[in-house]
Amino acid sequence: MPVPKKKTSKARRDKRRAQHKLHVETASFCPQCKSPKLPHRACPKCGTYKGREVVPLSTEPKPGK
Repeated sequence: MPVPKKKTSKARRDKRRAQHKLHVETASFCPQCKSPKLPHRACPKCGTYKGREVVPLSTEPKPGK
């Protein structure tokens, strides 16, 4: 089984672990309906992105379901 030839220094180990952090998604507010949404994504409530409707909202159920 392979074994490391040299000891990994604390600095090298910590530089590698510096990328292992949690990312908190910041919520922005939709300018149309003022509901919270993720940035750079269409609003899940009203279906708009940058002031125009990109996701058509369907209120009727799909046939067969």
